[in-house]
Amino acid sequence: MDFSSLFHQYWPLLALVLWFGYKWWNSKKVVAMLPELRKIGATFVDVRSPGEFANANAPGSINIPLQELGSRLAEIPKTSPVVVCCASGSRSGMAKMMLKKKGYTDVHNVGAWSKLLN
Repeated sequence: MDFSSLFHQYWPLLALVLWFGYKWWNSKKVVAMLPELRKIGATFVDVRSPGEFANANAPGSINIPLQELGSRLAEIPKTSPVVVCCASGSRSGMAKMMLKKKGYTDVHNVGAWSKLLN
């Protein structure tokens, strides 16, 4: 079996591995930026459900569930960076895309909210 046929057979698995690798790398990059983002007054938005947020959350973060984000944009200033988080990084990834579409230019997805505790 040559490389071409292996790639053709396993490209979905390769794509999945690359996607998770990118999410891991990007999250590490944002975690490294957290001290500077805090220093310059970033807004930390947790897009988990109210129940998840009440159970545990990072100090200083505000809870705006993903399904309410579009109607609560006024609570998030466009003048400072925004850091979004959730339980795993999936909902916060969607939140980042939504915020970018709504004109927010400096948005970072840290992934899991617990990474804000570092």
